[in-house]
Parts: sequence; structure tokens; C-alpha cells
Amino acid sequence: MKYVKRKEYLDFLNRHRDKKIIKIVSGVRRSGKSTLFELFKDELCAEGIQSDQLITMNFEDMDNEPYLQADKLYHHISKMLIPNKMNYVFLDEIQNVDHFEKAVNSLFLKDNVDLYLTGSNAYFLSGDIATVLSGRYVELKMLPLSFKEYVEWNRQNDVVKKNEELFNQYLESSFPYTLFVDSEKEKLEYLQGIYSTVVLKDIVARLSVRDVEVLERIIRTLFSDVGSLVNVNKIKNTLVSSGYKASNPSISNYLTGITDSLIMYPVSQYDIHGRRLLGTQKKYYAVDVGLRRLLLADHQQDFGHIIENVVFLELKRRGYEVYVGNTGKYEVDFVAVDAKQNVEYYQVSLTTLDEKTLQRELRSLQAINDQYPKYLITLDQINRTANYNGIQKVNLIDWLLDSRN
Repeated sequence: MKYVKRKEYLDFLNRHRDKKIIKIVSGVRRSGKSTLFELFKDELCAEGIQSDQLITMNFEDMDNEPYLQADKLYHHISKMLIPNKMNYVFLDEIQNVDHFEKAVNSLFLKDNVDLYLTGSNAYFLSGDIATVLSGRYVELKMLPLSFKEYVEWNRQNDVVKKNEELFNQYLESSFPYTLFVDSEKEKLEYLQGIYSTVVLKDIVARLSVRDVEVLERIIRTLFSDVGSLVNVNKIKNTLVSSGYKASNPSISNYLTGITDSLIMYPVSQYDIHGRRLLGTQKKYYAVDVGLRRLLLADHQQDFGHIIENVVFLELKRRGYEVYVGNTGKYEVDFVAVDAKQNVEYYQVSLTTLDEKTLQRELRSLQAINDQYPKYLITLDQINRTANYNGIQKVNLIDWLLDSRN
């Protein structure tokens, strides 16, 4: 099996290698975290690191069940360390270890230990744990494959297809394993397995959910409303209209569990003119549009919101903080802010070949009176690019593949 070379992610690990800081890779289940470690270990071995200097433990493996307590884990790893050499310790799904931060903190104090961890949810670094490890770790937030990675893998494996055809396949799922699955049925079965595991392990078990049916109804509502502003009251009204009951605190709790599982991402509203966050309404985007297809087989005609989801995920991959823009009169699909607080604005539309549609999509960006870059992203095959008084129109596939980004 030929793995996808996740260059940007490997670069992150190499940048921090042998430095006195814990490397943490977080991301939804099956996004490629364990495979990333395998690729990184191959690089270490190619540079002369001996196999006995590599210590790997996956805490979803029953063989490691005796070490699911911090003290036992610490003593077990300590016995395996090679004196007077750097030991590279890889701990997969570390959230399964009780009080893992204690073991990690103690291992971190050893001069001959370089620590690498993975976790499949957002909450394992919350609260007291983050306090204990504060200032001692860097976090890589991993997503499933980008379209560029998807295309590169296909080209390396001599797949002769146009980018547009590959894009349609990519929308079936961006999880790495699905590259090796040909039939649609197998892909859907694989996605069902991921979905079920996330719901049962990362949400139901953690929150002690009693009414799983209500939880799943909320998840389907969020997937259905991708690209639309929602809040707790709107979700509650949707539940009531379908014959379900849930209190506002319960819905809020479920929403936290859903986003902590990293199966969906919340995006807050941002007042572009006032430079501040707005209200309680948010949009939610799926970590993989194939999961939306799995749960909502009858919603595939909603292609505009599907590509909007793709753009959101790509902006996240490129390191932006992403918001929904509000000019007071119009909504801007995305406000993207980089680490230096530079801003870019994005409007996403399936097509703008119709003049009325074009003017409607442009007016949101035209209402912004600053000089930051503004982009209109479409799937148009003719008139793929244009410039409307500083607003740059780009084709989505070209934008996804542009190495300059």
C-alpha cells in the first residue's frame, strides 16, 4: 500500500524534532495521524536512528490495556529507554490513558526523550490538562486529505483522469483509506464505520448520552444545514417539529460533544466593519463532505453548500482562523485571518455565469471598504478567472491546486 506523503505535516514534525517541546497531532479519527507517525519514523530510520530508539504505543490496542493508567505507562516506557541516546516516543490515542498528562509531563523532563502524541478529539487538551502541559507542547491540527494531496497521489500511481473527474471522486470522501477503495458501497461502509465510532466513543461514551436518537438527529440537522446559520433555539424547534424533545442545556452539551469529536467545525459570525464577533448563531461545516453524503443521501443536489464546505476546510488547512462575515447588510461566506492578522475575504458560488447571480455574489464583497484581498470562487469552466474592480474570480479546482497558497 502506497501511503500519501503528507508533506506539510511531516515538515511540522521535522521542524520541531529533537527540540524540548511535546509534539501533539490532533484530528478526527482515520484522518491519517498514525500513518503520519509511520512515515516520520521511516525518515528517522533512513537518517540512521536505530529501531530500539523508537518506542510506539497505540492505546486502542488491547495489548496496551495494562498501561492505561499514568503511573504504569510512565514506568513501562522508562524501562525501555536507551541510555545516552535520544529516544523517540510515539503515543497514539493518548486520551485513552487516565491522567495521561502526568506520565507525559514526567517523560518530558527526561533529556533523552522526544515525545510525539496523537488524540482524536479536541477535549483531551482542555481544562486542567492544558494547564499542566501549558507552554510545553505544539499542536498540529490534522485534517483528511486536501484535494491537492488527492491529485498528487493519483498522479504518482499513474491514474489518468482529468482534475474535474478527480474532484468529483474527492467529494465522495477525503479520508486517506478511501483512496484504496474502488466501489461506492465499500466507501460508504467505511464512512459508516468512522461515523459510528466517533458517535459512540467520542460523544456518547464521553457525555454519557442516554438518548442517542436525539443526538443523531442533531448531527443530521447540522449536516443538513451546512452553510446556514443555526443556534440552539433553531435546533430545538427542528427537533420539536420532528417529534423529539430536548432542553436547551442538553442541546448545547450535545453541540459541544459533536464539535469536540472533530466531526464538525463551528464558525462564528464576524462584524467586518466593527471588527468583533457577533451573537450566538454559527455555521457548522463537516470534516468530510462524504460523511454528509452518507447521512443525507437525498441532499446531493445542494452542491453549492458542498463546495462551500470544501473551501472552508481548505482555509483551515492553510492555517487561517475562519469566520462568517457580516457587513451589516450582506453576508460574506468567509473571513480568513492569518497568524499575522492579515485578512482575506471569500465568496463561494457554484456558478456566476448568470449576470444576476454574479451581481448578487459581488455585492457582499463590494460592501467591504478596506483594501484586503477579496476572492470569488466558482466552479465555472468558462470565464474561470476575472477581475471585478479588485475582486478576483478564481476557479475552485485551480485554487485548490495552486501551490502558491
